[in-house]
Formats: sequence, structure tokens, C-alpha cells
Amino acid sequence: MTLDARERLIVALDLPSVKAAENMVAKLGETVGFYKIGYQLAFAGGLPFAAGLIAAGKQVFLDFKLHDIGNTVHKGVESVAQLGATFLTVHAYPQTMKAAVEGKTGSTMRILAVTVLTSYDDADLAAAGYDLSVGELAAARAAQARDTGVDGLICSAEEAANLRGIVGPGMVLVTPGIRPTGSATGDQKRIMTPAKAIDAGADYLVVGRPIVEAGNPKAAADAIVAEIAQATEK
Repeated sequence: MTLDARERLIVALDLPSVKAAENMVAKLGETVGFYKIGYQLAFAGGLPFAAGLIAAGKQVFLDFKLHDIGNTVHKGVESVAQLGATFLTVHAYPQTMKAAVEGKTGSTMRILAVTVLTSYDDADLAAAGYDLSVGELAAARAAQARDTGVDGLICSAEEAANLRGIVGPGMVLVTPGIRPTGSATGDQKRIMTPAKAIDAGADYLVVGRPIVEAGNPKAAADAIVAEIAQATEK
């Protein structure tokens, strides 16, 4: 996979309205060509907005983390695929992944399986009833995703190197929880700088608050793109 630094940055438009998202896209201009839309914006009119971004030549990652009975996931993915998004997330449960892969048949949209949320640590998994560490659960789900035919994984950069060894070079690794040096961690517990994430084997980096809450979002995005470029040139 050959990607330039700008293509590797995905900006999370975790904003309360389409107007706010439009303003942010305008501020970022040509620095950013790939945007993530999650629940907050999707439920505030974000799907027509996503279609507009795609029509304008931007790539869109729909972060919906689908998980339901197989038929519901299959039909939902069929509908989402018609929007022309590049990525769609589902939770990495075998039945859910299988239904999503079947539902996207005939489209170019790629399914990304969420291994373990980057806001979770071992204690959170124990509280949820899992008798596995974050690393163990992420590895098990990565192997299942690979065997199911999923296109890629959402994983912490901390697990990226290990998961790359499990899934091989053909699957995309997308890492949230990216924080440039000096940024606040917020509610993320497993974080990494852009350069370290690239070194660990990530293909795409998802960055939200360090860009959208910056005093100069374009400058913040430019700095991250520059850091990615430097890391990929090593």
C-alpha cells in the first residue's frame, strides 16, 4: 500500500452540528482529505453531509461500530455501502463481521473491525466480564477478523505491531488514540504519538480533539502530516 502522509491522516469530526463540521472542513482546506463521522455528527444530519464530502472528492470513514443480529448488520451495511464511504466500522464479533463482509459485497467500501476500544484497559475488560488482557483479546479478535475476510482493524497503536504479525500485510490498520506530544489524553487510555504509531505499523491515524479543538486547526493538522511524513521516510 502506497499512501502519502496527507492520505494517512483521518480527522474525526466529533462535532455537534453540520454547520460546525462545515466550518472545520473549510478551515482545514486541502491539508485534510479524509474525515471520520461518528454518532454525534451522524445523528445531527451527518449522513447527507457525508455524501456531500464524498461528492467533493473527500474520503469518509463512518464510525458506527455496528453490532447486532446478522441479518440486521447485513442489511444495514448494504444501505451504508450506497453512500460511497471508504471505511465502515463494526465490532469484532465473528457473527457481526461475517454479516458485514457479506453485506458490503459489490461495493468498494472496506469493513474495519474494532478490536478493543482505546478507552479500555485491562481493568475495564475485567469489569465487563472478560478473563483476558487487552492485548490477548485484541489478538484473538484480529485473528478472527483475518479469517472472516474483514478488510482491516481499528486498534490501539500499542497493539499495532503485534497485530500486523497476526493479520499480515494485506489488512489495513487504523489507529485512534493519537496524541501529538504535549496533547491532553482526554478519555483515552492507550495512546501514542503520530510518529510512533507509524513506526508500529499503522496505515492510518485518526486524530480528533488535538486538531478540531486547536486554536489553529490547519496548523495542527499540518504539523501532524509533517510528523507522519518524517516517520514514513525513515
